[in-house]
Amino acid sequence: MIWLRSAIFFIGMAVSAILFCPVAILAWPVPPVTRMRIIGLWARFICWWLALTCHLRHEVEGLEHLPAAPGVILSKHQSAWETIMFQVIFPPQIWALKREALWLPFFGWGLAATSPIAIDRSTPVRALDRLLRQGRQKLAEGRWVVIFPEGTRMPPGEQGAFHPGGAMLAVKAGVDVLPVAHDAGSYWARRGFLKKPGVIKVRIGPPIKTEGKKARAVNDEAREWIADTMTALQGAPEKTMEPKKEKTA
Repeated sequence: MIWLRSAIFFIGMAVSAILFCPVAILAWPVPPVTRMRIIGLWARFICWWLALTCHLRHEVEGLEHLPAAPGVILSKHQSAWETIMFQVIFPPQIWALKREALWLPFFGWGLAATSPIAIDRSTPVRALDRLLRQGRQKLAEGRWVVIFPEGTRMPPGEQGAFHPGGAMLAVKAGVDVLPVAHDAGSYWARRGFLKKPGVIKVRIGPPIKTEGKKARAVNDEAREWIADTMTALQGAPEKTMEPKKEKTA
């Protein structure tokens, strides 16, 4: 039954992405915040479709912590779920993501219409410069910047190294960091087809002030809050995964 429900959900998601892609592209000329609200309609449909077909919903704690001004969201990354549902949960936003995501047919094209910060990971220095430069521009436009500091989706029970780029952006732009934890990977696996029924829990932490702080201190504070909250959500501490070392000749 779970397989059938997941198949129906996938078909609906794929068809709706194809149908909505032209809408996202046609929305390009409108102001950025308005454009994001239009594109976010697809995410709201997926939220409803996921609940209908797979009986998978979510609940959010800590919305009262959202500052009035845009900031940087540093979030746990476990699956594709958060890349869709954050559009429903948070104000208009953009993401820092690997540029290859924009090459995906239909979904990637629609994603390009959001004007994300597309990063080439093969050139770390240029990638960081692009993040800082474009990130400040997006914040000035009134959009939040969503960054997954682990850099990739981590399975439940594991924590990757927290890259400091998001914290650096927040410090240089003088905005708050909003730490976010969730257990989406327990229901929507990072490379899994099946969508398990249940309730995904999302917790938003108090904003981390960046004034007078170093980026490393802000990054450490966000990492510790997310790690502690993930322990509370999952019932056990996460295993910290060491970054892979590049092979040398």
